[in-house]
Amino acid sequence: MKAEIRSIVDINQTAADFKSSIVLRVSDTKFVDVKSILGLSISLYKNLAYKLEIHGPDEEEAKSAMIGVFNKYHIHVEVNR
Repeated sequence: MKAEIRSIVDINQTAADFKSSIVLRVSDTKFVDVKSILGLSISLYKNLAYKLEIHGPDEEEAKSAMIGVFNKYHIHVEVNR
């Protein structure tokens, strides 16, 4: 499996473990639900940096896990604080 595909699947599966909403801000007007593998596959690797917005009952755990999985694939991501 290509590294890009592996990372997309891993990021998607990590997000699916949480109840919180996890959204990738691709531009000022474009947002992608990280739990949508299609949306993620279309948007990831098109930019150099990404912003994640995470809101919900388990957002602290989700933030930690998402930072970890993005770092695993050397993808720079900022997370709302």
